[in-house]
Amino acid sequence: MFKNMIVYRIAESWQGDLQVLEEALQKTVFAECGATQERSVGWVPPRGEQHGPLAESVAGQWVMRFMSESKMLPASVLNRKVNEKAEHIEKTEGRKPGKKEKKELKDEAKLDLLPMAFTKQGSMWVWIDPQARTLVLDTSAQGRADEIVSLLVEGLPGFALALVDTQTSPQAAMAHWLMTQEPPAGFSIDRECELKAADESKAVVRYARHPLDIDEVRQHIEHGKMPTKLAMTWDDRVSFVLTEGLQIKKIALLDAVMDGQSQDDGGFDTDVAIATGELSRLIPDLIEALGGEGRTGLGDGLPASLQAAPAAQTLPVRLAQGRGQGTVTGPAVAPADTAPEEAPF
Repeated sequence: MFKNMIVYRIAESWQGDLQVLEEALQKTVFAECGATQERSVGWVPPRGEQHGPLAESVAGQWVMRFMSESKMLPASVLNRKVNEKAEHIEKTEGRKPGKKEKKELKDEAKLDLLPMAFTKQGSMWVWIDPQARTLVLDTSAQGRADEIVSLLVEGLPGFALALVDTQTSPQAAMAHWLMTQEPPAGFSIDRECELKAADESKAVVRYARHPLDIDEVRQHIEHGKMPTKLAMTWDDRVSFVLTEGLQIKKIALLDAVMDGQSQDDGGFDTDVAIATGELSRLIPDLIEALGGEGRTGLGDGLPASLQAAPAAQTLPVRLAQGRGQGTVTGPAVAPADTAPEEAPF
């Protein structure tokens, strides 16, 4: 169910209520793009049942599904249409359109072409663990995560949250694990890794399906190449790739998870229970392996619109407005979008 994870911590001050969440989601129900609409986003029933609830509770875990639809309009097609309109003006009026008029012609051409454009849909799983106070988004792209966060912040009063931050940076921890070949308790290092130089060369070394307990890997780190991705396995149950921005990618549940599960056990509730059951144990273990959380006090103290990062914090926080209340949504410099060309999710 979940292939990627970006994890947020929800403020203690937020009082979770499934009915309130449902009412908030109902204000942004997904609808397909109109004839001249470039993009449409919103919530759909996670079970796939028409007119079903937009927020489902399974074993105490709240699951939602966010849908996006985009019109595919290649730049070359749009430019050709604009040129045709400009040539028509030149022939009929004996003048060339200026810069401002060219922009207007582009808007006209887009409106002409959008009704004929193909559409592409994509969806994202969204999971709230009300007991652990975490929000998990099934994406590795920070920009797409920000869109979901904005919708939830605007729709849920007092919904303050921040990207999970750890005492030890993932990059420093991954470098230590590779140098010592001593992963944290309960984890093992797999056979995929990416190392990137911090100097002007930006040199990159990638290992795939290759043992990492070799001198060559240690030498790369000693010479200044730091790990940006590392494949790991947790408790022989879940494999994943950890990134320098604390994003978790390529999640796969292993055979040990499915032992004892019959083929007849499939279905939405079973899938949700299994996935959230495993990942809700993986997340705190990974945070502990990185030295524990480094950000506390979310939503406390000053009015939300005046909240600022504690002086000891190494990364400043960014404020987002939601119903007149500022809400911490993550570091000012977001982790790099590792999949900018993947759309919609």
